[in-house]
Amino acid sequence: MNFAEVLEALKRASGFELYRLSAAIDRMLCDPKWIIAIRRVLHVGQQVEYFDEKDNRLCTGRVLELRQKTVLLQRLDTSQHWLMPYTSINLGGIDAAIRDNPDRGLSRQEVAVGDIVGFLDREQRLRSGKVIRINDKTVTIVSQNQQWRVSYALLHRIVDGDSTTIHGEIISR
Repeated sequence: MNFAEVLEALKRASGFELYRLSAAIDRMLCDPKWIIAIRRVLHVGQQVEYFDEKDNRLCTGRVLELRQKTVLLQRLDTSQHWLMPYTSINLGGIDAAIRDNPDRGLSRQEVAVGDIVGFLDREQRLRSGKVIRINDKTVTIVSQNQQWRVSYALLHRIVDGDSTTIHGEIISR
């Protein structure tokens, strides 16, 4: 079963089933075998990628201290210090993006702080801006020095076609 199929099965589960699954996963993540396996490859000063649940994205940090059940990291973009569980560290370079395909809008799992998204305002004008906060039902977006709270269902991806030029040569067969 691939990740998309698992996500689809979770959507069909009841709230109680999701709670039970969450409790089982929490117990499994506290198993010392995971901590030991991750601690073996970490060292103070190492730069690592970790998943920030609040921002719903991968962040880069530097290991400051290895504790018994958590690791003290300094987030490189903000210099803030965070105690994170060892299992939040992405040692395998796994793609953390959850690509959900709802009929309309974006899901909470598809939006991360720092993303550029678009939406239609009350006057049906197209707006785009940077996500600065994720809430349960809305995101806060900065667009043209204005803050907007927008429902996930009203959001869409913005693709900037001018931001990167690809250089290369054509190879004929």
